[in-house]
Amino acid sequence: VEPPRSDESFRAWATERAGRTPNPAAYQLVIETRFEHAFVGAVSVGETDARAGRFRTGIEVTREHRRQGYAAEASELVLTYMFAEQRCHKCEVEVYAFNDASLALYRKLGFVEEGRLRQHEFFAGTYHDVVLLGITADEYWAGRARPSLR
Repeated sequence: VEPPRSDESFRAWATERAGRTPNPAAYQLVIETRFEHAFVGAVSVGETDARAGRFRTGIEVTREHRRQGYAAEASELVLTYMFAEQRCHKCEVEVYAFNDASLALYRKLGFVEEGRLRQHEFFAGTYHDVVLLGITADEYWAGRARPSLR
């Protein structure tokens, strides 16, 4: 879990990451607007465990693009790809307990709270809890159409 950052530092981080050599087990994808191709944010996949079929994901969206559906769409694309194409079994996320928007997003996608790391991260002069959430492939596909080869 990364502490919140300004849009400017987020853009610098994304630019630096874009210049790295690709790693098939951990990657960041840029989120941009459909027509203008404006930078919206990034979604990451990491800590993949092929034996256990587990991976972690995270997302960050710039302030001016929040609450417009970008995070939900990007998360669904990553989950669909990882569960359908990579045959993963479970996805895990860590979210700051104060991040109501992210907690609501993941719960809406079907994630279940699996635990809480109390006073786990320190920034801005105080300690913060981190909520652990997870979703299995079966939970994700319940009520969703699986991708078809047709």
